Amino acid sequence: MPSSISSSEPGPDGRAAWRRFARAFAGTAAALAAGIYLFVALVDPWGMLPLSPPWHRIPISSNARYSMPALAVSPRFDSAMVGTSTGRLMQPAVLDAPFGARFVNLAMNSATPWEQDRILRLFLRHHPSPRVVLIDIDPEWCVADRHGLSEPNRPMPDWMYAGSPWRGYAEIMTLYAVQEAANQFMWLIGHKRQRFGSDGYTSFVPPDARYDPRRVDELFRGWAFDPSPATGPVPAPASMPLLTRLLDAIPAGTAKILWFPPAAREQQGAPGSRVAATRAACRRAVIALARATPHAMAIDFEIPGPIADDRTNFWDPIHYRQAVAHMVMDDLAAAAAGRDVPTTQARVLVPLRP
Repeated sequence: MPSSISSSEPGPDGRAAWRRFARAFAGTAAALAAGIYLFVALVDPWGMLPLSPPWHRIPISSNARYSMPALAVSPRFDSAMVGTSTGRLMQPAVLDAPFGARFVNLAMNSATPWEQDRILRLFLRHHPSPRVVLIDIDPEWCVADRHGLSEPNRPMPDWMYAGSPWRGYAEIMTLYAVQEAANQFMWLIGHKRQRFGSDGYTSFVPPDARYDPRRVDELFRGWAFDPSPATGPVPAPASMPLLTRLLDAIPAGTAKILWFPPAAREQQGAPGSRVAATRAACRRAVIALARATPHAMAIDFEIPGPIADDRTNFWDPIHYRQAVAHMVMDDLAAAAAGRDVPTTQARVLVPLRP
């Protein structure tokens, strides 16, 4: 009796249909990918691609490592500030007039010394004769470890900082680039408000109306303060050779201002503690470096006194309020001009010399 055998194998017509489907799917996917790539390349969310249209773009990314390079290369500025979040409240609009400069604030949250070195060197490559450079000397410099001297704390687009910007065309096909291109595009067509300042300044602290002393007390209680005593001499920070090379890269005629930002008394360390000894070693190293560097100044706002002793001046042990930021800016300008500053607010460690 004849038997029939069924087969799951498609016939010639079925195989041809699958091939047509696969080709159509691949073509559609390739066209979509090409369209997305072209969209990102044209919008150029970070303003660093050589052939993108000359549209006015804004800093769009919350990770400032992506936004700051376009500001660092911009010809709108002739002076720069670098640092961490402890330097982000310095306002170019306030400091420009007293310094006779056009500042860009390139400070980034948790920026390692290596990151600060990279962004300032990018600025220097495009501004060979800057008027003023401010460097925020906070614990990132004073207690830097090997990681801080060679790696970023957050994702960092290497192509924006080193080599040719043409590399960007091989680097931009990422989900993050697509997301930020969409955000930049929405701003370009007027459907997104600007969040980050075009001179690098953005207030990242809450409005004073939301200041809650009880919440601040809770933050202080939860902060990790090292009470261990100093057990011997503390060497200069491992970051000082990097800072030395960075200062050497800045032209002799540029005013170089090294400043220690305000910090609460608890953050400064008790007398005899390892924290206090580490900070003292950092100050000695910075003083020696400022004295050996042409046209350099060192000024210290991290001192005992009415600012450090009053918690209502701070949001947490290292982040001060806007009123303190304005005090710092006023005193920086006064010290750079050779005027006296209140000794309860700051100490000029090395005056600015011609």
